[in-house]
Amino acid sequence: MSEYSENKNGQIKIADEVIAIIAATAAAEVEGVIAAGSKTAESFVEFFGKKNLAKGVKVSVEENEASVDIEIAIKFGIKLVEAAKAVQLKIKNAVETMTGLSVSTVNVTIYAVIVEKEKEKDETEI
Repeated sequence: MSEYSENKNGQIKIADEVIAIIAATAAAEVEGVIAAGSKTAESFVEFFGKKNLAKGVKVSVEENEASVDIEIAIKFGIKLVEAAKAVQLKIKNAVETMTGLSVSTVNVTIYAVIVEKEKEKDETEI
């Protein structure tokens, strides 16, 4: 657990997993990001089922400064570098806004490019 601050009322602690969930949720809001998390097929089910959003996100906090490492899958056709930069910015803003911590780095690893199959149209019209 990361110690965040101390005041006259006591200490405020934010678990690393909470920061990881914030980061994964922020990454998922970027256009073209299909999944944030581990490289297994079940991570897609977990992602869309909202189970264990922190999977595949590593957070390190030292002296009110956070570092985030995240793995993402991106939809085919999206510019990878632009999407990764958007993920970095989105995570940085979300974590800083919600926790008050300063985010020093957001390292993004693109582990997959996913080709979505178009739904086949039923051509049997009467």
